[in-house]
Amino acid sequence: MANIQSANILILATDGYERSELRVPLEELTKRGANVKIASIKSGEIKSWDEKDWGDCVAVDLEVNAVNVEDFDALVLPGGQINPDVLRNNEDAVQLVRQFISSGKPVAAICHGPWLLVEADALRGRKATSYPSIRTDMRNAGANWKDEAVVTDNGIITSRSPKDLAQFVAKIIEEVEEGRHQRRAA
Repeated sequence: MANIQSANILILATDGYERSELRVPLEELTKRGANVKIASIKSGEIKSWDEKDWGDCVAVDLEVNAVNVEDFDALVLPGGQINPDVLRNNEDAVQLVRQFISSGKPVAAICHGPWLLVEADALRGRKATSYPSIRTDMRNAGANWKDEAVVTDNGIITSRSPKDLAQFVAKIIEEVEEGRHQRRAA
């Protein structure tokens, strides 16, 4: 079991991430003592989408192909429509999600972020939630879709939207502190 104060958490994102869905976990997990890093498919900075227009930027700590899953205790996948759609078309990003799923470490996805779980074939037979507009995608990927703020199935955490961020972050902390989960690989 990892203590959140000594946990290393990775957030995977690219341009077009929903600002609050990256910033709130980043700030709240850091405030609780976690070491949080941002990985992306490019170096430099990535730009957020903030409600109706481009928002601020966040620095990228490492590129996806440089990530060692063993260095991290959990993976967080923020949503937005642009961010997960771009990432699910990048094989390195999808492979990273698969590696985290296979590792048994917590994987948390919010809003449209579960599109990456769909692409990684990680939802078949699992309970999950998402932004309502992608529930059919989730069901078609084999998920038992629930309209709940946070749904957790064996360390895979999903959430609907920014309004659920407090519960989402609380569940990430809980699952990180529980440690690895025995589950089938993606």
